Amino acid sequence: MAYEQERAAAIEAVEKAGRLCQVVQAALVDESSLAKKDKSPVTVADFGAQAVVSHTLVSAFPDVPLVGEEDADELRQAENAALRAQVVEHVQRAEPGLGESEILELIDRGTDSGGADGPHWTLDPIDGTKGFLRLDQYAVALALIENGEVVLGVLGCPNLPIDSGAPDGERGCLFVAVKGEGAFVRPLAGGDETRIGVTGVTNTADASFCESVESGHSSQDDSAKVAEKLGITAPPFRIDSQCKYAAVARGDASIYLRLPTRKDYEEKIWDHAAGSIVVTEAGGRVTDVTGADLDFSIGRTLAKNEGVVVTNGHVHDLVVAAVREVLGV
Repeated sequence: MAYEQERAAAIEAVEKAGRLCQVVQAALVDESSLAKKDKSPVTVADFGAQAVVSHTLVSAFPDVPLVGEEDADELRQAENAALRAQVVEHVQRAEPGLGESEILELIDRGTDSGGADGPHWTLDPIDGTKGFLRLDQYAVALALIENGEVVLGVLGCPNLPIDSGAPDGERGCLFVAVKGEGAFVRPLAGGDETRIGVTGVTNTADASFCESVESGHSSQDDSAKVAEKLGITAPPFRIDSQCKYAAVARGDASIYLRLPTRKDYEEKIWDHAAGSIVVTEAGGRVTDVTGADLDFSIGRTLAKNEGVVVTNGHVHDLVVAAVREVLGV
């Protein structure tokens, strides 16, 4: 098995981060914080998850850098002492031997610039902050990029139903994929892995598609026009975070559209790396809106790409053609 040690370390890291996020969410997110639009719970979870992932990875692979979403500058500010203390408290529950300064340094490991040479990890410690605060979907997304190519991805989805046919059943999924070895899912809490695959839908009229809950993340008006051109009549399945990639990978949906909301926006590599390999190893395809492959070789963003189109592969060319027509690209 390729990348066996990296795979094991990534799974361990995402498991620990997922548990930390669950604890933070249970302890800090309540009706009062939602009413006040208090984002401190997700901030605590964001920093805490990055610290525990960074610690697990640097312990196993000290020479492999990390491209993460966060750095610890905000936590070091005097006015954020209470927030810093909460982050330290939750990280120490997961990693009792770590002190405050070590935790801040672990968070700062995420400032690497990435690029095309050698390996680096990329992490979104909480993808889907509003989903987290709504007690809905979010993901811990970790990937290994080697010489500009995603070779391993792990998605922890703490609130995603294990059985998509039983939405009120047990929750918490972990998706893992290694280049050339397929995609798998198992309960986040542990258990046997099951191989997953995309839908076999070949007629776009029979396809279902998912998109972001937040209209600021993807143009929902353009998605509706694309769906109309493809003959899709089912309403969109709106879900937060890279759980959308997971939904396509295990066959809950056949299409995921992330259409540009403004010309100057550059997608971040941590928002797509893990999800993209899970989908491709499950048999699907991932490109930008022009049909070009996502380019993870140029740093912290997908500067050479515009938007993202994810499908089961069978309908990909048809979907891209409809997207290009709607967007005029």
